[in-house]
Amino acid sequence: MKIALSGKGGTGKTTISAGFATYFSGKGKRVVVIDADPDTNLQITLGIKGEITPLSEMKSLIYERTGVDPENPSPVFKLNPKVDDIPEKFFLKSGNILFGIMGAVKGAGLGCYCPENAFLQALLRHLVLATDDVLILDMEAGIEHFGRGTIAGIDWLIIVTEPGQKSVDTTFKIHKLAKNSGIKNIGIIENMIKDEKEKIFLDNNLNEFKILGIIPYYNKIRESEIKGNLFWENEPAFLKDIEKITDKMEE
Repeated sequence: MKIALSGKGGTGKTTISAGFATYFSGKGKRVVVIDADPDTNLQITLGIKGEITPLSEMKSLIYERTGVDPENPSPVFKLNPKVDDIPEKFFLKSGNILFGIMGAVKGAGLGCYCPENAFLQALLRHLVLATDDVLILDMEAGIEHFGRGTIAGIDWLIIVTEPGQKSVDTTFKIHKLAKNSGIKNIGIIENMIKDEKEKIFLDNNLNEFKILGIIPYYNKIRESEIKGNLFWENEPAFLKDIEKITDKMEE
């Protein structure tokens, strides 16, 4: 299962990304988790300890693999560098979760003609197409990453939506771009629903899309974020919600 999560900032996609990683890990799967959001906080949400360097900042590694020093760019470099050993060597490990941070890239997106982006693109392509691992991509908020080609070949794009017109508008934009990009499976998670009124609002506005599931607003998750605790230990019902969503994705 290769899953990318997107949505407007603040909708809870990082929490849900952590939920998927924890759920699949608990099933004995090896899970590769990539934080592709510049406002990186997935490591804290997962409770993974240790120092990690974002991939785009590994200048010597990029030089080694592409043949070009990122500090002295050249129009000639390896477009298909060796990347199959990157997760095991350079990601943080926690149980059977491997965690990496993409980091900032040059230019408008991964289409930028530079060694850093060629390296990142090759790694993501390898993780999506050439491994049996579960892959969780926590994408940046909004829609900019669709110009980067980072999610071609994934099994599911999940758009996390909260009650609110801005979130709904962003969901429509992401869905249109994803569909135009050829992504076949696009689903919506309605997140942080406090009452029936909010559920009806989203249902009415998103009735043309595939709704994978609804996650209530859990006070204990908010409390865990404030205290720095692992939220699924304080609110086990959340992982039950993730399980139901995963079952629907696998139908």
